[in-house]
Amino acid sequence: MNQKRRHFLKASALGIAGVSFIPSFVLGKPLGYVAPSDKVNLACCGIGNRGGEIIKALHATGLCNVVALCDTDMGAPHTLEVMKMFPDAKKFQDFRVMFDEFGSGFEAITVGVPDFAHFPITMLAMSEGKHVYVEKPMARTFNEVELMMKGAKKHKVVTQMGNQGHSEGNYFQFKAFVDAGIIKDVTSMTAHMNSRRRWHGWDPNIKSFPPAEQIPSTLDWNTWLMARDHHDYNKDFINGQWRCWYDFGMGALGDWGAHIMDTAHQFLDLGLPYEVDPILLKDHNDFFFPMSTTLSFKFPKRGKMPAMEINWYDGLDNIPPVPEGYGVSELDPNIPPPSNGQIQPARLNPGKIIYSKELTFKGGSHGSTLSIIPSEKAQEWESKLPEVPESPSNHFANFLKACKGEEETRSPFEIAGPLSQVFCLGVLAQQTGEKILFDRKKKVVTNNAMINEMLVGDPPRKGWEEFYTL
Repeated sequence: MNQKRRHFLKASALGIAGVSFIPSFVLGKPLGYVAPSDKVNLACCGIGNRGGEIIKALHATGLCNVVALCDTDMGAPHTLEVMKMFPDAKKFQDFRVMFDEFGSGFEAITVGVPDFAHFPITMLAMSEGKHVYVEKPMARTFNEVELMMKGAKKHKVVTQMGNQGHSEGNYFQFKAFVDAGIIKDVTSMTAHMNSRRRWHGWDPNIKSFPPAEQIPSTLDWNTWLMARDHHDYNKDFINGQWRCWYDFGMGALGDWGAHIMDTAHQFLDLGLPYEVDPILLKDHNDFFFPMSTTLSFKFPKRGKMPAMEINWYDGLDNIPPVPEGYGVSELDPNIPPPSNGQIQPARLNPGKIIYSKELTFKGGSHGSTLSIIPSEKAQEWESKLPEVPESPSNHFANFLKACKGEEETRSPFEIAGPLSQVFCLGVLAQQTGEKILFDRKKKVVTNNAMINEMLVGDPPRKGWEEFYTL
């Protein structure tokens, strides 16, 4: 790593911090116009699939210049659209080379790569004084998330995790309802994601990873693996398939939990659980995620808030129970309720049911707002509900405005980190099949030495150790 360049950048960043930019309208430009010099220069790691969607969303704000593109599979079909959108952006296949050769050319970076690969890119970026937008969940292991939180605090950079609903209606509604005492005394929440996943239909009797295949000519497989131990290339490891494997992804929980549990976690001050219990693990195996999972997360009393349990359900055949009066707005209307009147739909859209001592709320995923159920209770409370402010910026504009010192991010690592660590603990319960008892203050597993070691994860591959010291 280029140490001289790193020190130069840090000194430069300190010098720039005191500079005030002249607004474009003062120079006679039309309102809404942002001069290129007023925009955030952005480098992007991971430019296909979800990474490409992030880049396009950030670019659509009009607040950034996309100046560099980096992808280990640069030139593969899924990368071409973004490459054509930004023909003048510098192209790289290894993020380390990008930093060494073009580190002075950008102020912020996107990390839209597989879960296991978030950590090295993010740690290097923060150590170089770069602001970071990283997809959810923050990282694959508990310890990596911990180091990322410490890195953000140490290097004083802007961070944002990509749970974009955290800048939409549910965020502002949940906060307003908590502040007004509408949401209070919550004792349990059901979080559910029962759509088909990539590994559904795979053979759970798997005894080894899939066989080695020919590496595509466009792919730098060695760099794709980053700090993970060596795996032979197989097409079921790339292009989103990495979500299926414990070695690379975080399953349905890591993929959707941040879109469903995020506001409850933040505004109910949940922090870390003291117990995670795998209630159901259908077709459990050592390689990829179960076909269906039910997890219980238990959180202690927090101040005046009572102890609370979150029950997570995923799997096509693992639909959670729903309360009387739930309604049909979130259900498949073609599925009638059984004769006993209890709604057990064949399909339930991703979302949550929040149970407090007085009220029950239902909500969807991402930015979907909550409603009080049943409808009679909602009508009773309608006049008591507070006004909910509109979002001043979407998640992508929020990040870029924070980079410019105009806003604070809504999902910085200090908020997104503990949420991501909840998912890390949940995945460990899925992987091992064991109940986890957790010391929230010491951040250690107290009932299983092996799982406690798994908080840190496997040692990094040779040559990648330094990223754990940045």
